[in-house]
Amino acid sequence: MLSLSPPRLVTFLLSVILIGLAVTSLYLKIPTIGPTVVKYRTWFFIGAYAVLALGVVSRSL
Repeated sequence: MLSLSPPRLVTFLLSVILIGLAVTSLYLKIPTIGPTVVKYRTWFFIGAYAVLALGVVSRSL
């Protein structure tokens, strides 16, 4: 059985930043990295979830 733990603050903030960029790119133009975020928006959503899931499963993240 997996022992789950809360993610560290850094892991949680990284996940929030990734999901924030993806959601923001839906409504606003992001100046510097906007085209990259728009092009790979789905992967930003998946990456944010994966980072958070790894942070919950692993104690070191």
